[in-house]
Amino acid sequence: MNPGIQKVEALDAGHFVRVEWEDGSESHYPCVWLRDNCQCPHCFLRSARARRLVFEDLDVNIVVKEVALADRKKISITWPDEHASEYEAEWLKKRCFSEEARAEMREDLFLPERQYWGSDLQLPEIPFEEIMYNDESAYKWLCTLKKVGIVLLTGAATRQGELVKLGHRIGFLRLTFYGPTWQVQDKADANNVAYTTGKLCFHTDYPVLQHPPGVQLLHCIKQTAAGGESQVVDGFNVCNKLKKQNPQAYQILSSTAVDYTDVGVDYCDFAVQCKQRIIDVDSRGQAVRINYNNATRDTVFDIPAEKVRPFYAALKEFDDLLNSVEHKFTYKLKPGDIVTFDNWRVLHGRQSYPSGSEVTRHLEGAYADWDVVMSRLRLLRKSVLNRD
Repeated sequence: MNPGIQKVEALDAGHFVRVEWEDGSESHYPCVWLRDNCQCPHCFLRSARARRLVFEDLDVNIVVKEVALADRKKISITWPDEHASEYEAEWLKKRCFSEEARAEMREDLFLPERQYWGSDLQLPEIPFEEIMYNDESAYKWLCTLKKVGIVLLTGAATRQGELVKLGHRIGFLRLTFYGPTWQVQDKADANNVAYTTGKLCFHTDYPVLQHPPGVQLLHCIKQTAAGGESQVVDGFNVCNKLKKQNPQAYQILSSTAVDYTDVGVDYCDFAVQCKQRIIDVDSRGQAVRINYNNATRDTVFDIPAEKVRPFYAALKEFDDLLNSVEHKFTYKLKPGDIVTFDNWRVLHGRQSYPSGSEVTRHLEGAYADWDVVMSRLRLLRKSVLNRD
């Protein structure tokens, strides 16, 4: 993108700067924003890409003294205190305040596009070795993980420690009370329902934390011959269905604070309490995170008694949708498979399997935060696509 500037002028008594582009479009920039984002060495530390200008020194009612077109690729502004600022055309164009430009920037920074699915899911697969040593494959993996919510990595070694390598590929793993990684297998006196042979209902992990892990990684080291099938469901797809089918139920689940608890000993001793809405929504009412784990939902429920039964009715309708045949996808991990999925979006479960005197099923698990994953995605995009 190499936009050229046709004309520049001050508007609204100097409170706005209007830029007319060579393609005929125009952009309007508030002067307070322009002054706040001066790119000179005094106001901006280029080595850190961080603002040096102290906010208390910013005049929120500032107007331009003079604005000029330095050349077709740059504008210059003189402020009332004679401070001078310059802004590159490309920099300005990317930060245009039009809805179209802002939507384009959101897409570029956050990749909000989602591909919804149900029982018809074509589970994306990429070889583990490829994403470890090939940037294009790693970029494809993380883009697909963001868009679809789940990707299967195949062909990893059937030993503990592969997830640590995967964590280093991303950046670093999320430490929790269950350790940097944790072993899902049948254990005596289990401190988590996952460490049994029983069926696991659809859930997201760790809603008892204020900031639940964004991405979950599960590596199949050993698989039982009978049972133990994995199931996943696209929670955002189900939220859309619930919102359309029963708006009142959706409103209850997206506004009621539910108590979660987790007490025990693992990596260290812990006593965690948290309040979460089953469905977290953004300003537009769109689901952005599911916080649902029936096992750790507390007996304490901090709402008026008359609101309890309507809440249960709403949750039952949501749970029925999660478990409907059209929405859930069933598959069985093979030794060497690593399933990676969006823990804020994809709910997962497991079929029961026979218990025995020996461990017949062993998964190693780990978490990563979306901030870390998105950071790696942006860096990979820059190297793969040669983009800033």
